[in-house]
Amino acid sequence: MSDNVRITYFSGYIRNWKSLCGELGLSTDLSREDRENSILVKGYERWGMELIERMYGAFAFVIRDEQKGIEFVARDYVGQKQMFYTVSGGELYCSGDIDEVVSRSGIEKRLNKAMLQQYLFYGYPIGDQTFYEGVYKLLPGHYLEWNGAELKDHTYFKPFFTPDRSKSPEEFAEEIKAVVEEILGEEREDKEVPYKESFLSGGVDSSYLLAAGDAARANTVGYVEEGFDESKLARHTAEILGREFGVRMIGPEEYFARIPDVIKGMGQPLGDASAVAFSLGCASVAERCRVVYSGEGIDEFFGGYNAHKRVLDPSWTYLTCSHIMNKDVVRSLMRDYDDSINPEDPIADLWAELKGYDPLAQKLTVDISLWLEGDIYLNTDRTSTACGIELHTPFSDQRLFNVARRIPAEYQFKGEYNKYVFRLAASSKLPDEVAFRKKVGFAVPVSKWIADAQYNGDVKAKLFGDSSAELFDRDYLSDMWDAFMNGDGKLWNRIYAIYAFLLWYDLKFKA
Repeated sequence: MSDNVRITYFSGYIRNWKSLCGELGLSTDLSREDRENSILVKGYERWGMELIERMYGAFAFVIRDEQKGIEFVARDYVGQKQMFYTVSGGELYCSGDIDEVVSRSGIEKRLNKAMLQQYLFYGYPIGDQTFYEGVYKLLPGHYLEWNGAELKDHTYFKPFFTPDRSKSPEEFAEEIKAVVEEILGEEREDKEVPYKESFLSGGVDSSYLLAAGDAARANTVGYVEEGFDESKLARHTAEILGREFGVRMIGPEEYFARIPDVIKGMGQPLGDASAVAFSLGCASVAERCRVVYSGEGIDEFFGGYNAHKRVLDPSWTYLTCSHIMNKDVVRSLMRDYDDSINPEDPIADLWAELKGYDPLAQKLTVDISLWLEGDIYLNTDRTSTACGIELHTPFSDQRLFNVARRIPAEYQFKGEYNKYVFRLAASSKLPDEVAFRKKVGFAVPVSKWIADAQYNGDVKAKLFGDSSAELFDRDYLSDMWDAFMNGDGKLWNRIYAIYAFLLWYDLKFKA
């Protein structure tokens, strides 16, 4: 191994390791740790940072070129793994764990109120800012170059869509099938992990992944509340496919008891209530196996959300498929509201680049660039890691996106169906009742549980505690709480997002 090139940080996995070993003349009998290190070193020596564009998988890494005195910090195409950084005392500190960056760098911990303001609007930490002043998130498709004095940010990938109308929906479906087989074939190659399981909801994405993959068992979470539980649909799919199946039933006591651990391990607050259920699901799976499949990526690649169908006024900016408060609400809620900070700020430059693109292409690019990495992958990466399992998301692979990016918008919706072309491909492995099942989602009964005085004591304590009084208008927050408790159930996600932040703030700044 070269003395001039060192890998000082690596998180994730390289899916196409076998083909890269062949190109680089490396033995495929190396242990996984040795082969990943060797691929990065030898790949960098041969291709420089073009290495990233030859790798498929989920990864964040740091390469130190001793001869040139340069460090390169990289994150995968769509941000499945986290990467944060700061410069302190003339040194670059970086890690997928933001708490490690804050601790090792020795920076003074200061709350970034600009991020708090954006978080209250979106419900997740959006863009390259973080909740700590002076600490930044490396965006997906980017890498940093640090020479000890200057930090340069390079973009190697943007998820832009370029429709190809020379092909039919059926031809694109055949492409999807071939790419899925290629990707899952690579997943089967790793003999160090002979046993895998998979998460399964009631939807087509995870069902297709289970049908086409090598997972021996499917897993889901369930609730006793009607209208939230997908476990019956998931069980039916597992039975059709002949796979073992398990369901982790979740109740309110267990759910609320889990929230502090989830928020602490997340590193930053996240207003996505499904993260807690996902954490409990991961903990259950961790009792049996090390690697688990999950189906993230398809909705953002192929247009799976109802927001993707809606027609926007041409003068509007699409602010990702998830935002929970408007400017007036955030202004009324925050004690130190800054009028110079707009919700559009994290999206403005990207939106300007997308001018003239098809409306669906614009939406999907924004969601992949900001929502997918800022909410979904923050959740799945940090919760699975905290539970000691490695999450593989084969449908987030760049090669599948390279098919999706060429599918015309008019192919993606047919009647009541979203992501129609993907469903066509999935129907080769699934019965139509599953492949064309209406999207169910991953709802959690938090709206009911928070409104129940039997369970909401901790929530109220945070909402009306000392930290809340520092940052929020107590009268406005009290009015919001009263309206929610008097039946305005639509306010639940605002309540939960505020609670998640205050819990994080007390854990990180007051403990």
